[in-house]
Amino acid sequence: MTLVLIVEDEARIARAMQVTLQAHGYQALTVGNGADALQAAAKQPVEIVVLDLGLPDMDGVEIIRRIRGWSSMPIIVLSARHASEDKVEALDAGADDYVTKPFGLDELLARLRVASRRVVTEHEEPTLATMDFMVDLAGKKIIKDGSEVRLTPTEWNILELLVRNKGKLVSQQQILTQVWGQAYAKETQYLRVYIAQLRRKLERDPAEPRHLHTEAGMGYRFDP
Repeated sequence: MTLVLIVEDEARIARAMQVTLQAHGYQALTVGNGADALQAAAKQPVEIVVLDLGLPDMDGVEIIRRIRGWSSMPIIVLSARHASEDKVEALDAGADDYVTKPFGLDELLARLRVASRRVVTEHEEPTLATMDFMVDLAGKKIIKDGSEVRLTPTEWNILELLVRNKGKLVSQQQILTQVWGQAYAKETQYLRVYIAQLRRKLERDPAEPRHLHTEAGMGYRFDP
C-alpha cells in the first residue's frame, strides 16, 4: 500500500482526506506543521506528500525545497493561494502538482493516481555516512568529528548535487547551470574555487581527496 503523508493544519480537512485515502487503498499519515512533516518524510517510508502551503510554523515552499534536497518523491500541493506567482514558486521549488482549495476528493484521488505512477520504488535515504563525515540532506547539514561543519549556501548546493548523484560523474556545466544558472555555464574557475573550499572543510587530506574527486576536463564525482 502506498503511504501518503498529509501535511494539513486544519484537522477537519486532514481527517477527511485520511479517511478517504484509506477507503481507496492508501495508507495515510497526517501531521499539522512543517517540522513534523520533515521528520515524518525522513523517518517514515513515505511515497507521496500532500502538502498545504499555509502551515503555522513554516511556509510550505520551504518544506518542498528541503524534501527535494534528498528525495524525488511526488509532492502534491493543496493550497488556498490562487495567484499564479504562488503556483510558479511552488512548482519551481519542486512540487509535482498544484491543486487550489476548495477541491473535490475525487479530484485529489485522480491526482494521487497520477503521482503513484511516478513513485520511486527504492526508498531514498535522507542521510549519507562516509568514513569522515555525515551528510544530512533533510536537515541540510554536515557533521564531522561530532560537530557541525558550516557551509555557505553555494557550497551546500554543490555538495548536495554531488551527493545525490554519488558515484556518478557530474559535469562542470551541469553543476554550474544548476547552482549558478545558465549564464555561468562556462565559468569553471568558480567551480574550482568552491570545490577547493569543500575539500578543505571536509577531506582529511585536501591534497589527496577521498570523497570529492576531479575527473579532469569533465567534472566531479562524490564517493562515500
